[in-house]
This record gives sequence, structure tokens and C-alpha cells, in this order.
Amino acid sequence: MTFKTALIFGAGAFGTSIASVLSENFKQVIVKVRSQDIYDSIKNGENAIYLPGQKLAKNIVPALTWEEVDELSNNNQIELLVNGLPTSAIGPFYSENQDRFIKYFESKIPFVSLSKGIDPETLELPDDLFNHFFSEYHDYLTYLSGPSFAKEILDKQVTIVSLAGKDPDVLLSVSSMLQTEYFKAFPTYDVKGVLLGGALKNILAIAGGILEGMGYNHNTRAAMITRGITEMLRFGKVYNARPETFYSFSGMGDLILTTTSSLSRNKTFGLEIAKGRKPLEIIESQRSVVEGYKTTKAAHKLASKYHIRTSLFNGIYEILYNDIAPEDVIKKLMEQPVSTIG
Repeated sequence: MTFKTALIFGAGAFGTSIASVLSENFKQVIVKVRSQDIYDSIKNGENAIYLPGQKLAKNIVPALTWEEVDELSNNNQIELLVNGLPTSAIGPFYSENQDRFIKYFESKIPFVSLSKGIDPETLELPDDLFNHFFSEYHDYLTYLSGPSFAKEILDKQVTIVSLAGKDPDVLLSVSSMLQTEYFKAFPTYDVKGVLLGGALKNILAIAGGILEGMGYNHNTRAAMITRGITEMLRFGKVYNARPETFYSFSGMGDLILTTTSSLSRNKTFGLEIAKGRKPLEIIESQRSVVEGYKTTKAAHKLASKYHIRTSLFNGIYEILYNDIAPEDVIKKLMEQPVSTIG
């Protein structure tokens, strides 16, 4: 083991899978959890709530309290912090624990966030949210996104993602901590591009599920993906993101994965919408977060605010928030004059 201790906040499926990756390089991986059932499950070598049947390495250990975190890390220095919380939880959690994290950053401990989404009220991306609390330490913050289903990471399927940040030394250091025979994180400076790709593809994954649930097949999916990338690039211009980022792992790669696989929570959500179920009914019936639902609202607000032409994204918003039938949205898209489509 090259490194001592990694500390992860949040024990959802993806946070748990990254814990598994880090367990290859760290003597100890602490996962701070909020729920007793997840705590007990990880104690028994499995996250039965989010990843049933997937065995975890023995050096992955749970902690319910900060006192337990401090006790576990007492003899093994923390060398990496990982945020595995959903975007909606960033504000409450880091506001409450800001002083603790400032101490971590003062000790020059790097940080990687796995959050994907846009705040539907403030229209901020995760880096904006973190900068509210840690503006003096932004060099230590990195952001991971790309085509990476948690189950396949635990199965040690070859996985390549993007890791964005501002400081080259921090980026290379975090990339090396994540490097295994099956997992690789390519560094980039395009934070906004990586975060936008990771957020917006979730909306298109919902669209993919809706289309599949309606009986549409390969032609339609390919058209949706192609159109989706075009509209993602328009969002990217607002944030001065690099176009090539959207054709890389956190954009095109993640989009193809989530729109074609049954493992995608957002696509599954879209499939349920196609059956006639209401969005809130689906969300309230499960524990996993469907990031694309709230991000759809945020993307709609962004498009309105910056006058971005996003027929596809707006159509998904109409389905999820205005109860417009998917058939009517598709008909409207197909009836648009050619001069307004490009």
C-alpha cells in the first residue's frame, strides 16, 4: 500500500465504488456514513443498501461520527478526502463542518468530489458551491466525472474517467492515488466542462429511458445523443468550457454509457416515466438519488437566463415538470422548421 488513509463522505453506490478503488492503494479507507444500517452493512464487508452482493475489501471501514473518524485515523495520516454526497447535500454538510475541512486543507490534504448536478435554485455547479466555503483552498479541490457504473468498478471492469482541477501537482497526485490496473483518471484543467458534462448527461439519460420505454430504438437513440451533445456544447459556451471536453470521458463517454445501459438510475427513471408514473412518486419510492431530475430544472433556468437554444433539454423539462406527454414533445421537436434546428 502506497498511501495511509483516505476519508470518504457518503456511502452511496458511487462513493462505495471509489472506496473500493482506493482500497488498492491505501492502508485504510474510512467511509463516513449517516445511517446505522449502512454502517452495520459495511462493517460486515458489503454495502447491502446500494450494492447488494458486492463484497468490499477488509480495509474499508465505516464511521458514524467524527469522533470515530478521528479515532480510526489517529495512527494513519489522512492523505485524501473524497466527497461522495449528492449535489443537494453539499451546502448543508460543508456549512456544518467547514472548520474541520479548513483544518484538513491547511494540512494540504487534496480533495476529490464525485458530485454531479446543478443547484436548481442558485444555478451553481459543485465547484461554485465548494468555493463558497473554501475559496482560499481551491487549488486542493478536484472533480471526478466520466463513464463509470459503480457495480462495474467493483467488478474491476476497465474504467477511464476525467479528473478536473486547477493545480497540476494536486491533479497528478490525486490521479496517482486513484490509479489501479482497472481504473484511471485523466487530469484536465477544464473544471466547468467536466462538471457540465457530468450534470447534463443525466438529463439525456432520462430522455434515453423515456424513448426506450416508448418503444423507440437505435435510430432514435443515436439522434437524441447527437442532438444532446450539440445542446451541451451551447451550455459549455456560457461557462467558457472547452468543446473537446464534451467529446471526452465526462461528456460523450458518460452520455453513451448512461443512455444505453440498464444500470443507469437516470435511464431507469425515464423508463418509469414512460410507463405513466409521476416523477415525485418514483423519487419518493427509492433511496437512491436521481440527479437528473433536479438538474433538468436547473438546465431549463440556465437556458432561459442565457437564451440558450435547447429544444431537447426544454422538452425533457416539459415532460418532468409540466406533465406534457412524451409523444407531444417528440411531435413538437419533429415539427420544428429545419432553419431553427441547427
